[in-house]
Amino acid sequence: MRTIRDLDTVELIIDAQGLLDSIRGPERVIDAGTLRALQQSGNYVVGLFDADDAEGGEERMVGASIAFFGAPGRRAMHSHITALLPEYRGRGWGRELKEHQRQWAFSNDVGRITWTFDPLVARNAHFFLTVLGARATGYSVNRYGIFGGGDAGDESDRLDVEWALADIAKPPASDAVVETLQIPSDIETMRVEDPEAAHEWRTRLRAQMEGLLGSGLTLSGFDVEQGYLFTA
Repeated sequence: MRTIRDLDTVELIIDAQGLLDSIRGPERVIDAGTLRALQQSGNYVVGLFDADDAEGGEERMVGASIAFFGAPGRRAMHSHITALLPEYRGRGWGRELKEHQRQWAFSNDVGRITWTFDPLVARNAHFFLTVLGARATGYSVNRYGIFGGGDAGDESDRLDVEWALADIAKPPASDAVVETLQIPSDIETMRVEDPEAAHEWRTRLRAQMEGLLGSGLTLSGFDVEQGYLFTA
C-alpha cells in the first residue's frame, strides 16, 4: 500500500531533503529551508510513502515531487523535481505521482506544468513525451552549468517540456516523421563506466539537435527504438 501526501512537518521536509540527496548525488537539488518555504506558501511539496516497507510502524518515503507556481497569467506551475528511489522505478509509481501532481494542479486552477530534463536520458524522454504526453518546447545548452547529480559532472543540456493538462499530446503519425535522432538506451550507466563516451554523446546530440531544430523541424515525440521523432 502506498500514499501520497503533503510534506507539512519539519521532520518530513528533512526526510525529503535526504531522499533527494541520495538520488541526485553530491550536488544538492534543493535544501530543506527552501522546501519548507515552498510548502508553507502553498506550492506543491509531496512525498510518496510505501506502507509495505515500514520501519518501526512508520511508512517509508520512497519518492518526492516539488513544483511551484509560475506566472499567474499563464495559469502554470513549474515542476522542479519528481524522483523515486531507484529500486521503486518501473512499477508505475512515477506515473501515479505525476498524475497526483496533475490533479492537484487542476484543483488549483493550473492548466499546464513545465519542467526540463536531460535529453540523453532515454527513460525520461519516453516517460515524459510518450507516457505522459508532454510536449517539447525548447532546447538549451548547459542550462545549469557543470554540476554533479544526474549529469555526473558533464554539461547540463536540457529539453524544455510543457504538459498541457487538458490537451495530452499524442505520438506523431509514422508518415509524418521526417527525421529521427537516436540516443543511448542507458546513458546513466555509461556515465559511470565510460564517462568519456558519455560526453561524446553529449556533444554529438547537441550538434544534431541544434541542426534539426535550426532547420525548422519540430520535436514531436520519442520512440524507444528510433529515438526522438521530428516532424516538418
